[in-house]
Amino acid sequence: MRLLGLYCGSTAHVRIRPRPHRLRYRIFMLLLELGAASTAKPRLFSVGRFNLLGFEPRDHGDGSDTPLKAQVEARLAAAGIVGGGAIRLLCMPRVLGRGFNPLSVYYCHARDGRLAAVLYEVNNTFGERRCYLIPAEPDDAGRTRQTCAKDFYVSPFMDMALDYDFDVAAPDAAARIAITARDAQGPVLQAWFTGHRSEPTDANLLRAWIIHPWMTLGVLAAIYVEAVKIFLKGEPVRPRRAGARSSGAEDPVAAQ
Repeated sequence: MRLLGLYCGSTAHVRIRPRPHRLRYRIFMLLLELGAASTAKPRLFSVGRFNLLGFEPRDHGDGSDTPLKAQVEARLAAAGIVGGGAIRLLCMPRVLGRGFNPLSVYYCHARDGRLAAVLYEVNNTFGERRCYLIPAEPDDAGRTRQTCAKDFYVSPFMDMALDYDFDVAAPDAAARIAITARDAQGPVLQAWFTGHRSEPTDANLLRAWIIHPWMTLGVLAAIYVEAVKIFLKGEPVRPRRAGARSSGAEDPVAAQ
């Protein structure tokens, strides 16, 4: 596994209705190429063991010891998507051995280098995980727009009967992920991450750790803080229910 880049920036969520709410936090993410031979690694980053910053493969995919690249390739093959190229993962690292990724994004390339699909890996605070695998057709500017139905319980303050619109591009000098959750009346929530790339040197990793306090205190802590704020605004809690549009075992290929 090769560490390709460090992306420092911020994430923001804007709830539009029924009760407006905004949040913005500075975070950083790492871009890794799955299955690639590792070159010189910074001392402050490790895979599968404790360090200031780290990556634990079992935090992703099915949680097993099966290599992540093989897991993603199996999903692509099952969905009839022709890949065969690089698979790059944009995610937050573990910090001092602890971490939580609400969203990790796999950019799956074909042998000719074009972006063939994007796999969105979503975790909720109940220890559940869901993947949305969607074919990609980048436009001339390299942007990919995709849509799928929500079928996984994430926030107790969001309805299940929603659709997601994604607007992404394969990371290069910058990384941008924009997501809109909408119902029949229009957008309900808009969320995005934007970050600029720097080399993943020890100096840059240390600087990122120092200037992004929520990455140290814990993303989960920020989630709970914002949940309390939303609850105090009078937003009702949506209970988890089994059945349609709930967490499922299969990872559908959603239409664009």
